[in-house]
Amino acid sequence: MLAAGAAGYMYFQHKSGAAPAEAAKPVPEKPIFVTLEPMTVNLQAEGRKYLHVGISLKVKDEASKAQIVEFMPELRSRALLLLSNRTPDTLMSTEDKTRIAAEVQSELNRPLNDTLPPQGITSVSFNTFVVQ
Repeated sequence: MLAAGAAGYMYFQHKSGAAPAEAAKPVPEKPIFVTLEPMTVNLQAEGRKYLHVGISLKVKDEASKAQIVEFMPELRSRALLLLSNRTPDTLMSTEDKTRIAAEVQSELNRPLNDTLPPQGITSVSFNTFVVQ
């Protein structure tokens, strides 16, 4: 009788789809972000035009985060140089901002020297983006 009960239990468990594999669902990895201090750059325009921007970098692992933190002054300089070479009209649309985010990611991912790997930045997000 015990064997018949166990067999019935296994049959209904298998039939209902409640398989033990459900407990083994992969847990999504917690994202790792590095936030740069907000920066203000002069834009290429007649008169005084500025871009005030806050940037967060999503990185692939803790080693990438540590490398970015260690070399933060150089990475901020790269971002400042890249952003200051813009005119205000190239920063207004959503497409412009998406393009700039990709350019920032590419520029900041460049290896810092011949012995270091790229920084491992997987995406760039803007926390603040004000053109004045």
